[in-house]
Amino acid sequence: MAELRLGPLLRYTDGSRATVWVETDGPCTAEVRCADGARGAAPSFRIADHHYALVPVGGLTPGTATEYEVFLDGTPVWPLPDSGFPPSVIATSTDEDGMRVAFGSCRWAAPPAGGKDPVGPDALDTLSARVAADPAGARPDVLLLLGDQVYADEISDATRQWIAGRRDVERPPGDQVADYEEYTRLYYESWLDPEVRWLLSTVPSCMIFDDHDVIDDWNTSAAWLADMRATDWWQERLLSGLMSYWVYQQLGNLSPDELAADPLYAAVREAPDGTDALREFAVRADADPASVRWSYRRDFGRIRLLMVDSRAARVLDEDRRTMLDPGEAAWLREQVLDGRDGDGDGHDGDGRGEGSGSGLGPGPGSGSGGDGRGAYDHLLIGTSLPWLLPHLVHDVEAWNAAMCGGERGARWARLGERVRRGADLEHWSAFPSSFDSLADLIAEAGTGPGAPATVSVLSGDVHHAYVAEPSWPERAPDARVAQLTCSPVHNSVPLSIRLGFRFGWSAPARALGRRIARHGRCAPPAVSWRRTGGPWFGNQIMTLTLRGRSARLRLEQARARRDGTTALRTVTDRELA
Repeated sequence: MAELRLGPLLRYTDGSRATVWVETDGPCTAEVRCADGARGAAPSFRIADHHYALVPVGGLTPGTATEYEVFLDGTPVWPLPDSGFPPSVIATSTDEDGMRVAFGSCRWAAPPAGGKDPVGPDALDTLSARVAADPAGARPDVLLLLGDQVYADEISDATRQWIAGRRDVERPPGDQVADYEEYTRLYYESWLDPEVRWLLSTVPSCMIFDDHDVIDDWNTSAAWLADMRATDWWQERLLSGLMSYWVYQQLGNLSPDELAADPLYAAVREAPDGTDALREFAVRADADPASVRWSYRRDFGRIRLLMVDSRAARVLDEDRRTMLDPGEAAWLREQVLDGRDGDGDGHDGDGRGEGSGSGLGPGPGSGSGGDGRGAYDHLLIGTSLPWLLPHLVHDVEAWNAAMCGGERGARWARLGERVRRGADLEHWSAFPSSFDSLADLIAEAGTGPGAPATVSVLSGDVHHAYVAEPSWPERAPDARVAQLTCSPVHNSVPLSIRLGFRFGWSAPARALGRRIARHGRCAPPAVSWRRTGGPWFGNQIMTLTLRGRSARLRLEQARARRDGTTALRTVTDRELA
């Protein structure tokens, strides 16, 4: 009889449907039964001797919350026996409902209960404890995990010992993850945490990868990638990372309609063992990143979320370096502007767009129109890497991009590549044309009669939190635009990071950055910006509460109490619109 190995994770929800993800220890039929009579079932599929199911649940009543149970071949497996947590629920929304969007990134697996936590209280654990203590109280309507859900290159002592028991860690990649089986161990360690397991069973989640899901500074440059491909371990690491991401994260990001139209999902489910089909997909994604789309769109009533792949979709050639390949950039533009001019439907997650250059600039047929009421009241752009950084960091990255591109000759280019890797200079500002194109697209989306109330760029990665607001030299968007950055959820924040980012936002740092940019002959960025909140350091979570055309932001940090418990302390609570 199959048993539940991991999950359930409540992933997609809308007014009447949901998907629930599980991992089991053998083949079975997984079933979800809701207290209101809604239900769904799906046979498991097999990848590398592991078994999974993504259960579609239909017939849910909009605007309700119903408890659910999970069965494997008719045997109840969730809730767990003697669980101290409230029942897991599936909550559905209506178009009139507002929503609470919680987000963050960079979660290193918390140690087992009772173990010493070297990086302090886990913000997700602490959020889970608060929701469990008051199940009827305010809770997130969706949780956005913006990258580094697992750390393939920074593993725990327990995982290190487990890996050492199956292979020689003296050979590369050493005590880092090497293959699919080791990736499954990372997810098992991270998502089996009791608090996080329950939270993910009852709060829908949307996810996107960042570098540590594969390796630090993944796709920094063409030279970096060439060096990695020259090793004898990189291809297996990358393929395993993409395969495990598709199984554990990407599948749950998609709607039932998108899943039904996905040929890979059909092939994996229909085969006795889907490993070969999934591996072929990963090989194709490695050989031609433009053939695969990891970005996706979710509409929650009049709130639009676009989760953007800012890792695998890069063009790394120095002479045409962009954060997004042309097809990805065209897709993003289409999703942002869909409905602004009263026609078209860009909500197709399949296929790749066509175009050239960055693809995000103004184009024909864009803008607002119709009755003056746009397709959404709030636009959320989720990108693991911040768009707006401290000014010194931005200028150094722009300078570095110019040096690596040959602006001052081959010697500076070689130095620039060493600096780029050593200092992790690979955010949006390290791709100047993409930075400016995103600025132009945001301004276009936020201007005119159909403009949303807010445009928020949600990011993590940089192990601190802040709010930055842009302004354009020749236009003022009608929408309130903000860069909202929140990380880590659970990781270290060394003193060097605290001091460096505090200085990076300062006036002397800004002056220094301008001098560095002049040396690189860098053109001024398309926008200017100012920090309006932070920097804040700690394990933390941000929440946007969106109601009608209003928006409120709260940042909370996990703090230890004297009695050994933890609590979320509000650091800032402010209106955005």
